[in-house]
Amino acid sequence: MYNRCTLVEFRGVWIASVYNIDWPKTLDNTEAQKQEFIEILDKLDSLNINAIFVQVRPTSDALYKSYINPWSKYLTGEQGKYPGYDPLQFMIEETHKRDMEFHAWLNPYRITTQGTDLNELAPNNPARIKPEWVLEFNNALFYDPENPEVIEYVAITVYEIIKKYDVDGIHFDDYFYPYDYPLPEGEDREGEVANNRREAVNNLIRTIYKVIKSTKPSVQFGVSPYGVWKNKSSDLIGSESNSLESYYDLYMDTLTWIDEHIVDYIAPQIYWSTDNNDINYEVMVSWWNDVVKDSGVRLYIGQNINDLDIASEIYKQIEINREYEYVSGNILFSASDIMNDNDNVVMQLKEAYNCKAILPTKFNDN
Repeated sequence: MYNRCTLVEFRGVWIASVYNIDWPKTLDNTEAQKQEFIEILDKLDSLNINAIFVQVRPTSDALYKSYINPWSKYLTGEQGKYPGYDPLQFMIEETHKRDMEFHAWLNPYRITTQGTDLNELAPNNPARIKPEWVLEFNNALFYDPENPEVIEYVAITVYEIIKKYDVDGIHFDDYFYPYDYPLPEGEDREGEVANNRREAVNNLIRTIYKVIKSTKPSVQFGVSPYGVWKNKSSDLIGSESNSLESYYDLYMDTLTWIDEHIVDYIAPQIYWSTDNNDINYEVMVSWWNDVVKDSGVRLYIGQNINDLDIASEIYKQIEINREYEYVSGNILFSASDIMNDNDNVVMQLKEAYNCKAILPTKFNDN
């Protein structure tokens, strides 16, 4: 049995702002938004969660005072409208009061979730100012990952955040190229176009890591990719799984990021249950554990407690994580499922996290 009181363990939770999934639930109301966030923090703190990932740039916008990106519509209902306070500054201060880490979660390329009319964006939205940066797919817009100016723009966005705010980390999720984004006719998934796409994403990751480490080295940088890199049927070093593959389908060359150590941690989204025959939870945890071995890159497991099959066994999954040497903790999606106690998840977390844990970064500093 583990003495959980002595665990060095990362215990994170994602707080999504896109579609107002987790926060804020109330638009254009400063005091209501602040109170909502405090309630989330207090709940997470009571469960001995020690890190949060707040989506501060969901769609080419900002939940903070930016000279580059417009205010997010998820704050007021209107992109570009001042919400009456600086949400990021407020959230960081409240998070640090509770001795928790604050990670700023950004979507690097996404411009809209639905709609392709640039005129509906705020006048100072970079996508509207630089339409040549923009690509369209599936009735939505995203920045062209292969455009060097886009990489520079995302890097400047990150630089602005880490210079102005006391964030503990910068975080990207699984949205790089859109899911199902096609190759041109006649192109192969190992061909020139596909390889160029992967290398463009690699260059973004390299650039962001360099900007962070040259500006404020203590800030952590990591990504939470879709949980399958490649199936073994595609590559002998791939996982025993039957799934889409982030390497081919999202152009995420995750193993290169680990090999080059251009991320501080990787947090694969292992959003499956222990009885899933196509993509088994423990099989995937074991595979990623082997991947990061001796790399110096930390491994946090992303878990989706919005899924009832996973929420019902989250205690079991956390105990599985603890069996693997290179798993340093986990990140739960998402805060609303804890606030709503999805399938008795709160009681399970109380048992799994029955006392506080030391953050891996803090442990290494001592």
